[in-house]
Amino acid sequence: VQLQASGGGLVQAEGSLRLSCAASETTFRRYHMGWFRQAPGKEREAVAAIIWSGGTTQYADSVKGRFTISRDNAKNTIYLQMNNLKPEDTAVYYCAATRVWSVPSMTQRNIDFWGQGTLVTVSS
Repeated sequence: VQLQASGGGLVQAEGSLRLSCAASETTFRRYHMGWFRQAPGKEREAVAAIIWSGGTTQYADSVKGRFTISRDNAKNTIYLQMNNLKPEDTAVYYCAATRVWSVPSMTQRNIDFWGQGTLVTVSS
């Protein structure tokens, strides 16, 4: 499965962006999907995840109430709606696919496929 992320850019604090991640195959719907991010000088961290059916989601505490993950299995695409963005949200965002649903968050070692990353920059 190839993943293509898009939608990053420069936005002012309190603004919004929507990231998209399109998968190359219909087998996409068998995978749990999620978003990670990596800020300069920091480790990659899980941001949000959605189970294969779309019925369950997970969020990092730092984004709860501001970010919403969703998926459209008919379009082989997931989305990350990011509202009320903060400068600390600045990072490269990666979409990811896994067959293992981890609690309380996605685990990097279980990721089967990564997208190429899209840069989100939030100015203060």
